[in-house]
Formats: sequence, structure tokens, C-alpha cells
Amino acid sequence: MTLIGGIRRFLAVALAASAVLAAAPPASAAPPASAAPPASAAPGPIEALGVPLQDVLLIGGVVAPGPGGATVLWGVSSGTPAHLNAVDPATGAEVARYDLPGAGGAWAVDAAPDGSVYVGSYGDGRLYRWTEQGGIRDLGRPLASENFIWTVAADPASRIYGGTSPGGRLFGYDPVNGVRDYGKLSPAHAYVRSVAVAGGKIYAGTEAPAAVFEVDAETGASTRLPTPPGLDPAGKWAYDVNVAGGYLYVRYGDAFPGPAHVWDIAAGAWVDELEAAHGLDVSPPDEEGRVYMVKAGELVRYDPRSRTVTPTGMPFTGRVANTRGIGWAELGLPDYPGKSVVGLLWRGMMFRYNPQTGARSFVQTAVRGEPIDVTALSEGPDGRMYASGFLNGGFAALNAKTGEREEFHTFSQSEDMTTHDGKLYVGAYPQARVYSYDPKLPWNSAEYSPSPEPGPADNPARLFDFAADKQIRPRAMVSAGRYLAVGTMPDLGHLGGVLALWDPREGALRTAQRHVVKDQSIVSLAYRDGVVYGGTSIYSGQSATPPTQTEARLFAWSVKENRLLWEITPVPGKPAVPALTFDDRGRLWGIAGGEVFAVNVHARKVVSRVTLSPSASASGQLVFDKRDRTLYGAHAGSSLFSLDPRTRQHAVLREGPVHHLAVHRSGDVYFAEGPQLYRYDPQSR
Repeated sequence: MTLIGGIRRFLAVALAASAVLAAAPPASAAPPASAAPPASAAPGPIEALGVPLQDVLLIGGVVAPGPGGATVLWGVSSGTPAHLNAVDPATGAEVARYDLPGAGGAWAVDAAPDGSVYVGSYGDGRLYRWTEQGGIRDLGRPLASENFIWTVAADPASRIYGGTSPGGRLFGYDPVNGVRDYGKLSPAHAYVRSVAVAGGKIYAGTEAPAAVFEVDAETGASTRLPTPPGLDPAGKWAYDVNVAGGYLYVRYGDAFPGPAHVWDIAAGAWVDELEAAHGLDVSPPDEEGRVYMVKAGELVRYDPRSRTVTPTGMPFTGRVANTRGIGWAELGLPDYPGKSVVGLLWRGMMFRYNPQTGARSFVQTAVRGEPIDVTALSEGPDGRMYASGFLNGGFAALNAKTGEREEFHTFSQSEDMTTHDGKLYVGAYPQARVYSYDPKLPWNSAEYSPSPEPGPADNPARLFDFAADKQIRPRAMVSAGRYLAVGTMPDLGHLGGVLALWDPREGALRTAQRHVVKDQSIVSLAYRDGVVYGGTSIYSGQSATPPTQTEARLFAWSVKENRLLWEITPVPGKPAVPALTFDDRGRLWGIAGGEVFAVNVHARKVVSRVTLSPSASASGQLVFDKRDRTLYGAHAGSSLFSLDPRTRQHAVLREGPVHHLAVHRSGDVYFAEGPQLYRYDPQSR
């Protein structure tokens, strides 16, 4: 495939440059200069723009008695802090809402027979207990080494068991005896992803290669269950483990539909397989031992004795149709006599189905949306600023003059956004998915609408993903002449990102090259004169994967020749080069830990350094403002700074947890501190 039109001139320059570079010797990474003194210029005004992203994200939940003893839908909404919510299954109204101080969210929620509700958090790995008399009690970190509690399950004696990462440990807790550490289940696993309890045994599932362990709750003795016949555990997690009516249900795969295998506990054997099963739970059994679950986008009833599946006609649509707690409740509604199946979905909607009448409905609950931490900022092709967020995701457009939010939609967690050829391109987590959004057309996302009606074409349109290459985060994107360049980070247990070039005219990938730099992710990109420049990270897209390399690299890739031109170590000993940008003189600037550096790309060497701190952080941002010819950056998640690329004078503009920023064509700099968005006006200094 050849480039045409105005691109030819750039390619001619690139070819000439690559010829020079091919003959040049490797560059030295020794610092050419010491740090410059900070500038004394006073910063311009910083304007707070509020919270652009706010939505509901329910990850863990359970159907159980709530305040006053009535059955409620319990669910934890992610936020700062997270909240434990109790919802009336008949109306969707809020029954209660409790702060979970120190928790950002939780997968792990379960109710004990004594009326307690337990929550295990992510981020700090804390355990919480709710009781009618005492409300929420923070029980601290059950295991000091673990920062993520993935799952909790209660036994008939109201003891709770939980699984963790990054150590892949199992613990128990009861109010009388406190915490019991069952230890690491497997030397080959870092996650205990799912836990269920029955008959004095704890059943625990791990990450890939999927394994399920049976642990004696009293003795701690552990036995690994055999892998289901015909199942290859490689690349699959034992993502969900549920016990109901003497059967163990293990869903293998990931967050999306996969095979659920049924283990007869008494017989000690796998007895059935259910294809395209959704998570995260199956219901408690009815009077005849049958359970309800979502399968192939529909609520179904499953009888493990006859091994039959009965459809209910209740559809579940959208990208994530996993139940966040499913159980039984008496609703007292005309079409819902006796007990009905009820549950929560991830965006705060509840569902209910009555087996007697077949009545079914979805109801938006009153669970309140929470502020979402910003993970990506970019100017769009329409001149508006766009923001997307962590975990809950979300997609917001802001008026660049007023800072007011003009548009919001539910969407995936986004890793990066960039404008290219009249569209906004969005890199989404997981599976390293890439979308294009046209602001001139109506928003229509079948993946992220609860029950989308047939309508206009998808916008954002999903273009491609790198799931097959074991990639999880499209961390870097840049407009590269005719192409969109994308750099990715791999999934758990894998190293080596992908450099991809997407051709919008052909609607196809021109290239997708993994391991451009061996065992390193691609976390930043810049483009100039037919060459894509990339900064790497020694880390995978999941922190539990140990790196094999010791320092990050900077590389150059010829678009025309579709090959690596060179690579250097710009800052020895730093684990990542998380941001790159060109100034108006053609110098390539980057940040690595506490050091900002400039590279002469023709000579392939670092020609200037500014040391902000000795930090070895993998976090950092850097942009060039064409209006005032100044670099602006986020340093190690601790401050916003400016730097004059000519004098190397720099100034701290704001202390605080700044991680993401972008410059608008007006010259204004937008940056985020967690969920809060700010605007800095350099022209008002």
C-alpha cells in the first residue's frame, strides 16, 4: 500500500532521515546538562470546572435482608468513597446508603445468616461489615500483603471467606476469632478470583491457567479439582464460582460469556456444561432445586438433575450483561405473586421475573451516580474538550469556552483519545478496543445502552481490538499522517505491547507489530515527518505480571518502510516513558520519572535534560502549547508544571495528584485531579 498526495513530501524527508540514521552510531544516554533552576514567573489563573463524569457502577452485590429485615438488593457503587446501597426490589427506591471510607469500590459482597453484610474492597484490600445495630464497621485489611479482595462468601455459621491478589491468598473471618490466613493456594497463581462455600469446604478459583481448589475450612487442607473434560485452562480464569443446591457452578473465561461447568459435589464429578453463560452469579435454588442465570443474552432456568435449560424470554443486552447479585424477593405487585427472581445490573438497573406469570421488567433504581476519575482528555475535531474515565468509564464533551458539560454518555473505561481526520478516536479497556466517534452524527452505542432500540449506525463505531494478541490497554494514540497509530499494554501474564497503524480510508490495519521493543509495553506516541516515535514501559497492563526488562526505551518506526529504525535508552534506570511531544523546533520531548528530556531525532541522542526530582514513577504527562511555546506536564502524579524548552526554566503551577492533561487550540491547558477537571490559562500570567 502506498501513501499519496501531500504525504509524499513527508515520506521523502523520512527516507532521507532514515538513511542518515541507519549509518549513525548508537547514541549515548549520558546526561548532557544539569537541571535548570526553577522559573520565578507567577502562574496564571486556574479555574475549577467541576466533575465532568458521573455515573453508576455496581460491581458486587447480593439479595438479602436489609434494614428492618425486608429483602433488598445490596450493591456497592464505585466512588470516592464507595457506597453500600440497599434498594427496594419492588420500587427501585433507595432504602439505605452507607459510606465505605477508604474504599473505591468492591467486587466482593455477601450476606451472612446472622444478618451481616460483608464487603471486600479493591485498592486497599479492606473488609467491611454491616449490621442492623452498628451500621458499617471497617475491619481493616485482613491480610497486610493483599490490596484487592476479589470475592467473599459466607458459610452457615456466618463465617466469611475471601480471595485476594496480588498474593493469591485465601482468608477467613468471624467476629469472635478474627482473621485466619489460609495462605497462598498455588505458587503459580497471583489471584483468588472467586470463592464459594458448601459442606465445610471452600471452593476457590484462580486466574489463567484456570484452577479450582477445594479447601477444608477447618484443617486448611487443599485439593485441586480436575479440569473439566475437554477444557483447556490456558488463557481462561475460573472467573465465577457459585454453590447452589449441592452443585458447584464454575464459569471459565473472563467478564464476558463463557462456558459454565457443573460439578456434582456429592458425586465428585463434572456432570454438565452450559455454553455462553454470563456471570457473576446464579440464583439460590427454588423449591425444586432449579437455579436462574443469564445465558446467551437471556434469563434462563436450569435444572441440574435433568440437565435442562428453560428460557424465560427475558433478554439481557449490551456489552456487559452480568448480574450483580441475583436472588428471590416477594414484591407485592399484581403481576408478581409469591417470590420473584430479582437482581441488579452494573449501571444501576434492576431486573425482576416472576416464574408463575412470566411477568418481567427492568427498572432504573435510585442508586446515585458517583464522580469518576478522569483517565483521558483530548480536544475533539469539533473544538470541544472530551473526557473519559476510570472503571465506570463515561464519555463527556465540554464547551471549551465555558467549561460546561454539553454531553454525557455511558461508555467504557478509556485509556487514551486523539483527534484524527475529522473524528475522535477512543482506546478502551479491556481487550485494547479502538473506536471512532463522529461528533456530527447521533450517539448510538449498542454495547453500552441497557436495551438499545434499532436506530442509526453505531457511533462510536468499534474498529478493531487486540484481544487475540493478549492486549488489554490501548494506552497511546496519535495522528500519524494518513494513519492512526496505536500503542498497547498486554494482559495479565503477558509482556510486549503492539504498535498498530490503522488506515481509515481502507478501513483496515496496515500493521500490528508486537514486541517492537522486547517485553515492553508502548505507553506514549508522537509523530513527525513520516516517523512514529514511541515510549515504552517495562510493565504489563496488569501490575501482577513481573517485568523482564529494567529500563524503558524510546524507539522510531518508519511509516513508509513499516520497520523499526532505532531505539535508545533516554533515561537510564527509569521504568517508563509515559509521554512524548514535539516542540516548535522539532525536538522530541519526553518525561520519565522525575526527569524531562529532549531528543534530537536525527542524531538519535538526548540533547537536554531537566531534573524535577529523583522519582522513578511510571506516571507522567507532557504536552506542548503552540500558543506560548511552553511545555506543560504532570510530574509523578504530584504536581502540574510548566517548562520553557529554550531556557529550561520550569515552575510548579499546582501541587496535587495531577495525572492527565491536554492542551486546547486556544492555548488553555486542561488537567484533572481525580474526578475534578481544571483549566489553566497561560495567557493570563
